[in-house]
Amino acid sequence: MIDKIKEVIETIKPFIVNDGGDITFNRFENGVVYVSLQGACKHCPMANETLTNLIEQTIITEIPEVIKVINE
Repeated sequence: MIDKIKEVIETIKPFIVNDGGDITFNRFENGVVYVSLQGACKHCPMANETLTNLIEQTIITEIPEVIKVINE
């Protein structure tokens, strides 16, 4: 499961990096993926939208066992 999550994150990463940010996988527990947004994304006012509309939506679509993504 963790390898699948990391693979999906790697497909999203170029979009995040292109805007001056980065994303790292922290852990997976009880259906929740924990990530850290870094760089420009760390304090961006659009970070929550990016997390929900891009990251969470993509991961949940690819991996139905995931129910939520949280930025730590």
